[in-house]
Amino acid sequence: MALRDLDPDKPHEIALVAERMQATLIEVEGVPLYDFEWLAARVRWHFEPGRVARVVLGLDEHGDIVGHTLFRIEPDPDGGSFGLVTTSYVLPSARRSGLASAFLREALVWFREQGQPLAATWTSAANAPLIALYARHGFAEDQRGPNDLTGTMMVRLAKPLR
Repeated sequence: MALRDLDPDKPHEIALVAERMQATLIEVEGVPLYDFEWLAARVRWHFEPGRVARVVLGLDEHGDIVGHTLFRIEPDPDGGSFGLVTTSYVLPSARRSGLASAFLREALVWFREQGQPLAATWTSAANAPLIALYARHGFAEDQRGPNDLTGTMMVRLAKPLR
């Protein structure tokens, strides 16, 4: 497996990530929540001037895109900032290959390079595979609350980086 950044000048890559973001929402929340156009706009949003963000693709041995992750720097309520992993997805046929761990390691290195004190992600409290993945990388639950759209109980998993 290899990693590379999404090329924002390739609409088919943006579309693929948006489709798979939809698949992630259905898998985790049980419903699509957002339409394709909103999701594609959200991918493009990560490339707007002033954003400190990356969209990273996972490639198989043939160069096919088999997964993605999005991460960015977010402001925190205290006036600082932290690294947020917002979406990760790996095709079912490519799962258990280490790609999700590679995505997370890439995000952690990048967050440290950006001087972030903390890395975090939000997921459904029922998303046991993702919670276990993050726990293996030293994350622990530090917040919990309902999803405003679905009522699903969500957890924030966080890891200090300093």
